[in-house]
Amino acid sequence: MLSSLTYRRPAYVSSPRGSVIGDSKPKSLNESIGSGSTYCAFGIPDALAFDRIICGGTCPPCTTRDFMNYLIYIEHAAENLQFFLWFRDYSKRFSELPEAQRKLAPQWTVEQAEAEPQMIVKKNISPETAAVFKGTDFAPSKVTVNEFGGNPFNTPPRTPNGDAGKDELARPQSEYGWSDDGSTLKSSKKSFVNTTAGAFEGADLKWQPFTVQPYREEISRIIAAYVADGAPRQLNLSSKERSGLLHALANTTHPSAFRQVIHTVEWTLRHQAHPNFVRWAICNGNRPRVIFARGLGIAGILGGIITAILITLSSAGRGWRVISAVGFLVGISTLIAAWKGMCVVLHGMHHRHLRPWELFAEDDDNSSVYEMKKDSFEIIGSNNSYEDEPWVVKYEKRNVIRKVFDREVWIQEPALRQIQDTIFIQSL
Repeated sequence: MLSSLTYRRPAYVSSPRGSVIGDSKPKSLNESIGSGSTYCAFGIPDALAFDRIICGGTCPPCTTRDFMNYLIYIEHAAENLQFFLWFRDYSKRFSELPEAQRKLAPQWTVEQAEAEPQMIVKKNISPETAAVFKGTDFAPSKVTVNEFGGNPFNTPPRTPNGDAGKDELARPQSEYGWSDDGSTLKSSKKSFVNTTAGAFEGADLKWQPFTVQPYREEISRIIAAYVADGAPRQLNLSSKERSGLLHALANTTHPSAFRQVIHTVEWTLRHQAHPNFVRWAICNGNRPRVIFARGLGIAGILGGIITAILITLSSAGRGWRVISAVGFLVGISTLIAAWKGMCVVLHGMHHRHLRPWELFAEDDDNSSVYEMKKDSFEIIGSNNSYEDEPWVVKYEKRNVIRKVFDREVWIQEPALRQIQDTIFIQSL
């Protein structure tokens, strides 16, 4: 079944920040969640909606794994999806805790989040200004991590003793060395604790790492991996968002502490990464193949023009001139389809080229597409750099002819095939 012939594939979204700011960002996010027409306006059918992809309701090449690979190798912003998937799992696990444990981490309310920046401003004013405002409502106040009703059960730091050194030496070497499969370098507990403490110090907070709040160690690892300056998967947050998040996490491990940050991350995924991913998935050929298809389209048009001229100058009847229409039809349709990233030959078989990172995984019987970036779905992992992966050098050395005629695979997602059918009919 074809989509509407007025269909337009999603437009490329270059920058999510600045297009929606302030209160309009959460409003736009809620509209995109609750209204299917919003996806249609982007050129994305309901079958390829963001929630459907995340929940595993799609087939290759539009699965969550494909979305992650696109963000790693094309968009270079996989940390947003990695953080989003972790937060979904974390919220679920937190809600399943016993009530007694949940009470140890109070909810971070909207009022507390809005009051936090004001407290930071008051805290950072100069001594001269503080003297002027002394005794007024604008007077600066000393802010501590428990200012807004933080956890009263924080455990004080342990007293150093002789057994501490023995414990350090008794720890297995694997905690500080390479992982079991040798792919990533494990970060020791001391490493992420120091990184987290440095992040809190940068926000002028005194952090107490030992606490009875649930998942405090996991939150510390998340801060070291996604929030701290120079983190391996640092999120693109403003200074205000980062400071507000750290102030919230200094008081509680409740998922509501991530309210503002998760809105920013999810808005970016829904309104920038997701439309761009669907637009990219529609293209069934690699760049050399698409350029080759454009050349064939231009050659077909030129062939039609030459045929028309030769028949006109010959003594053949006028009826023979219709032969030139074949070249025009094939050339124009091929050129229009290629301009939208499609090869009509691949489309005729509902095939697509294997991506470079998929292509060379097929050459090794001991590896697969799902193992090439196996740490991309891990909560704490290395950065998302791929320059040192073996396929990069191999693909660069591959000659252009082989790239044009690379291996193909059948497109399993029905909604994607329908979109490509519509684009093909439009090109005709």
